[in-house]
Amino acid sequence: MINDSFLMPVYKRLAINFEEGAGCWLLDNNGDNYLDAISGIGVTNLGHAHPIISKTISKQAQKLIHTSNLFEIKTQERLGKKLCELSGMQSAFFCNSGAEANEAAIKLARLHAKKRGIESPKIIVMENAFHGRTLAALSATDNFQAQSGFEPLFPGFIRMPINDINPLIKIAQQESDIVAVLIEPIQGEGGVRVVQKEYMQQLRKLCDQHQWLLMLDEIQTGLGRTGSWFAFEQLKIQPDVITLAKALGNGLPIGACLVTGKASKYFGVGKHGSTFGGNPLACQTALSVLQIIETENLVLRARETGCMILNRLKSVFTHEPGIKEFRGQGMMIGIEFFRDCQSLVKYGLKYEKILLNVSRTNTLRLLPPLIMTDDEIKELITRVIRTIQYFLDEK
Repeated sequence: MINDSFLMPVYKRLAINFEEGAGCWLLDNNGDNYLDAISGIGVTNLGHAHPIISKTISKQAQKLIHTSNLFEIKTQERLGKKLCELSGMQSAFFCNSGAEANEAAIKLARLHAKKRGIESPKIIVMENAFHGRTLAALSATDNFQAQSGFEPLFPGFIRMPINDINPLIKIAQQESDIVAVLIEPIQGEGGVRVVQKEYMQQLRKLCDQHQWLLMLDEIQTGLGRTGSWFAFEQLKIQPDVITLAKALGNGLPIGACLVTGKASKYFGVGKHGSTFGGNPLACQTALSVLQIIETENLVLRARETGCMILNRLKSVFTHEPGIKEFRGQGMMIGIEFFRDCQSLVKYGLKYEKILLNVSRTNTLRLLPPLIMTDDEIKELITRVIRTIQYFLDEK
């Protein structure tokens, strides 16, 4: 029985309590091992209790955890430099979460509007998007259930479908106060919906034509998950703003907003800040995360392994009438069913001891750790196939 009487009831928790983790496995309080196929919703890309990450946290915690941004933080400077080198951006702002990173991006868009003399700026966002639960990020999100009760929402967002440039061309002709586009290269919470390369290249040109900022939410897709350091690399474009979080700290809270070009000129002293953002503990941990991804060649591993998982699942269920579509890139995979498939989660837990996640009620989302061995990948495929079969056979 879940005893959370002293907690606000904002989560619908599963009645399972994990006490330990090691790599791709989690141990519950009954001594049962579970294969993790969701990585804490795309966070623990390096698995649980990674020895180097654990050692980094312990060593830095004994040395220095926090000083505040009133002073120089050398680890923050090194992390900013490394992320900019990897992404082709110019500078970074550090915060504590993806929602905060997106709030920073939205504030940049507002400053961009002021620079252009636009008093009532609008930002284009996408159908099925998810950008967080703080007020502006929630307003940019396309989820009525999450927004319900918090009206009036933050103004100035125009919602458009992905992968169709024509509505954006049309709205650009009608609205002169648009200042930015905020978009996920792959919509994770929206059902693992992949933005097409041609569409994104057209969007980049449209932004240049109308002086809009192109702001990419790479909170779930960034840092190797999709088979490149950032998903935008596979789209062959360069954004003006990138937001990151999730995998950057492998479970330790840290977010980042990266900027280049005109977007790099807007945040000056006093324009934004964060008490905890970019503290020595979080930044040293993130530096270790990036080093492990690099030295273990996990970006290439995610590309090859993700393709193998997706192709194997496709081959097994090619003629299954209950499945609508397979989608994904790298180790970010979605399987959309023709009906609500949330029972997959309970089947996985009960019969296969595997942690699964469903987004938009009808899409199984797989976000396994990038460090999975070949044997663990085979085990994941086997358990997912059997779990799907349980679901398809249910009465």
